[in-house]
Amino acid sequence: MKIVLIGANHAGIAAANTILNYKKDELIIFDINDKISYLGCGTALFIGKQISGTDGLFYSSIKALSDKGAKVFCKTSVEKIDFKAKKVYAVNAEGQITQNYDKLILATGSLPIEPNIPGTHLENVHFVKLYEDGQAIEKALNEKSVKSVAVVGAGYIGVELAEAVIRRGKKAMLFDLEKTSVAGYYDTEFSSKMDKVLSDNGVELHFGEKISAIEGAGKVSAVLTNKGSYKTDLVLLCIGFKPNTALGKDSLKLFTNNAYLVNRRQETNIENVYAAGDCAAVFSNATGREAYIALATNAVRSGIIAGHNVCGTPLETIGVQGSNGISVFGFNMFSTGLSCKQAKLEGFDAAFTDFEDLQKPAFIIKNNDKVFLRITYDKTSRRILGAQMASRQDVSMGIHLFSLAIEEKVTIEKLALLDIFFLPHFNQPYNYITMAALNAK
Repeated sequence: MKIVLIGANHAGIAAANTILNYKKDELIIFDINDKISYLGCGTALFIGKQISGTDGLFYSSIKALSDKGAKVFCKTSVEKIDFKAKKVYAVNAEGQITQNYDKLILATGSLPIEPNIPGTHLENVHFVKLYEDGQAIEKALNEKSVKSVAVVGAGYIGVELAEAVIRRGKKAMLFDLEKTSVAGYYDTEFSSKMDKVLSDNGVELHFGEKISAIEGAGKVSAVLTNKGSYKTDLVLLCIGFKPNTALGKDSLKLFTNNAYLVNRRQETNIENVYAAGDCAAVFSNATGREAYIALATNAVRSGIIAGHNVCGTPLETIGVQGSNGISVFGFNMFSTGLSCKQAKLEGFDAAFTDFEDLQKPAFIIKNNDKVFLRITYDKTSRRILGAQMASRQDVSMGIHLFSLAIEEKVTIEKLALLDIFFLPHFNQPYNYITMAALNAK
């Protein structure tokens, strides 16, 4: 059987390794890049000099896939797919390629959203996604003439880049149309904590401002918003991503944001055509329906599922919660499922319960900080819908508990009586997780 895989980053690599482990089918891979498996979450760490280089941000390679038996076409652009004839048409430096297939996996990922404003193609204006983008930003920040940086978009990537710019000794201005940072993941009571951390560390916040133009003569010199003009030497655009579905949008069923609609086995509406990663929708256990949640963790899982099903082993996704986290200037935030604001927008009769306390008993003086927790739940069914956590402590493992609770439809009352151990080295006898649940109305 000939299996064609288009795209070789997180979802594609997971699918490829799964297929190659079967050692029975021919796998042909097309990718437009020659560097694959780049962990974009490390871009800000590299730019901010928190890690020494980028070598560790790659976990696979074209050679590794080729050595396992895949036929890999890198620096190759797929121009068209004939789904009826089961043919892929591609082009690279050596010419045109026509490849037939028995089964096809689309793992084409996502593309940065480009704002419809003048000036996005000026020198020193960069989008942030690929390894090459990080290298270009690093080169620009090495220039002494670059003193002020405008970061457009205050989601995770924008916030991390703002920190990186400060760490490089430059002025950082952070812009967003929302009135707070990381608004897509947290309620205002939590996102405002991140705002304070950013401001206290020197990031100039411009929230509630809409970028209308990027100005400059050849090279950027300013950004223009609905509230004013700001001189800048470098602009980093990170306002979000959209699914890269140009190849199949006219033939395959799409989600509301044009991601491919797939079933629990990653199958599209066309037989023997699968989609995985950021180009496809996922099933949200919090809402009970399809959603678009572009995370590397989701991409890897969906790639594994697609790979097994293509090779004849039935495997279905158990759904996702969209668990995520961020650490900026030593302040950590984590979330999973729905914020209370999101839950209400999704039509739930949503409520929340908050609790804050020290991680450990007060007599533990060293390495002891406050933890802030919010649990979102449905007032009718009492089912847990989401959780948010924030602390200078590493409480990241706690969010996994809430992820499982959402998946298993655990009620807030059941969480209140959960068996949680106590030892002063680690936590308090009245744990903030159970205390928050006990306080739910």
